[in-house]
Amino acid sequence: MVVIRLARGGAKARPFFNIVVADKRNRRDGRFIERIGFYNPSATANEEGIRIAQDRLTYWRSVGAQASPTVERLVSQAAKKAA
Repeated sequence: MVVIRLARGGAKARPFFNIVVADKRNRRDGRFIERIGFYNPSATANEEGIRIAQDRLTYWRSVGAQASPTVERLVSQAAKKAA
């Protein structure tokens, strides 16, 4: 099964997450198919906190990929900011 989830990066106490499409059997920070965005929870007011390629997200969902609950929350949060 293909999932859309977060892969952690960044330094200790300064998290940074890539939003990736990966096989469910691979590790959280391991091999992935495609990187479709990022999430920076410690972004300041003048930095971009989240970016998602909506066209790629729509494509992967259309072919059966399932988003994790956290990614679902971030997508809806980003849609509210854009609107």
